[in-house]
Amino acid sequence: MKKIILIAIIGFLGFSAQAQTKKNKNLKYTTEVNGNCEQCKKRIEKAAFSVPGVKTATWDITSHQLAVILNEEKSSPADLNNAIAKVGHDTKEVKATQADYDNLHSCCKYVRE
Repeated sequence: MKKIILIAIIGFLGFSAQAQTKKNKNLKYTTEVNGNCEQCKKRIEKAAFSVPGVKTATWDITSHQLAVILNEEKSSPADLNNAIAKVGHDTKEVKATQADYDNLHSCCKYVRE
């Protein structure tokens, strides 16, 4: 009987001691987003802020880098990339559909890879 209780306690402690991955509430995430102009900047940043958990979003026109602070408990970098692709801009990780790209204003159309 003592052995059964001891085994049960050890088993319980083993399960409760497993490492849990804690999600970052202030993940600093940077990705490349294709675009050309100030209108692109507004659209990209608006799409980023539409994702739950995005605290800041800044896209640099010259470097094409989007810098975001994201709460991973609410959404992931993949959610962010998908939202940006939905408005017609390719990211390093996700390409926009041709239909979404075609909806961009003529000055916003960039050379696709």
